[in-house]
Amino acid sequence: MTSAMGQTLSEPVTDKDSARCQNKWLKVGSSCMQGWRINMEDSHTHILSLPDDPGTAFFGVYDGHGGARVAQHAGKNLHKFVSKRPEYRAGNIEEAIRQGFLEIDQSMQETFRDELAGSTAVVVIIKDNKLYCGNVGDSRAIASIGGKVEVLSLDHKPSNDIEMRRIQAAGGWVECNRVNGNLALSRALGDFMFKKSEKKKPEEQIVTAYPDVEVRTLTQDWEFVLLACDGIWDVMSNEASMLSFLMEVVDFVRLRISKGMDPEDICEDLMTRCLAPDCQMGGLGCDNMTVVLACLLHGAPYAQLIYKCALPNSSSPKHTQSVPMPLNIPVTVASEEQLQSSPSNGDEPEENE
Repeated sequence: MTSAMGQTLSEPVTDKDSARCQNKWLKVGSSCMQGWRINMEDSHTHILSLPDDPGTAFFGVYDGHGGARVAQHAGKNLHKFVSKRPEYRAGNIEEAIRQGFLEIDQSMQETFRDELAGSTAVVVIIKDNKLYCGNVGDSRAIASIGGKVEVLSLDHKPSNDIEMRRIQAAGGWVECNRVNGNLALSRALGDFMFKKSEKKKPEEQIVTAYPDVEVRTLTQDWEFVLLACDGIWDVMSNEASMLSFLMEVVDFVRLRISKGMDPEDICEDLMTRCLAPDCQMGGLGCDNMTVVLACLLHGAPYAQLIYKCALPNSSSPKHTQSVPMPLNIPVTVASEEQLQSSPSNGDEPEENE
């Protein structure tokens, strides 16, 4: 039995809630873990085919704070708000994401107005060979293209110039890198105590649910998309420079795909890698953790992606896209002992002791 010690437990809850789904184009795994926190406040979504738009995939990670209700509501409903927007039906997916975020936020105001709860939201829509990523907060999405990092979202921190100007224009301030000395995010779902100015539009409030949206065209070089809460990114980024730590995550995932591991098992490995051995590290590794890994199959067997991820990344002079894939690839799932004993050649971050 664990006992509460402030905001953390005396021992982490390491049980992992994992799931998988797959079709001809995507092989998806997810996992979440409560960790050291006294409650689990994250939520996530993976849908291979939207009910309102069959064939379109939707993935989301929602990192709640001040309670789980906003994150849980977003996890169950944000995709519906986006796909039912008139902009979506007109083919303007970017604007549908923006307005869908604002609409679900507005719909929650009556229910959650008096709660000190909010949530990040990072979502990815894959439709007609295009990828759309919408984001508020500091959960993140990245992709691997030929082994190279593709950044799909940027954090919304109060100290960013654009964010600070909006906060101050709406009557707020930034203190200790927090909105009004309180919230470490400058954009979020919920957090309605920061959205009370009747003279400002929703996107102009001290804290706004208006997302940044990125669009990419998918090619055969796209290997996977990874969405995760800041419980993952903060740990990994603390151990490497901003320019290299995202590559560290990509290498971590590619190595395990190349060994034949399934996406949900890779998600579990990543969370285990980031879990702090204790809570003496300034909070790093002590947060809830959620990861969604969407592997892009491009209509081919998973074995082909295993083969591609075994190649050096495309920034290496040894890499060539003209290497033919063997027709009969033995696919074996490596054990943890095999992974740990495999030579990393700089491709794998050090494991926790």
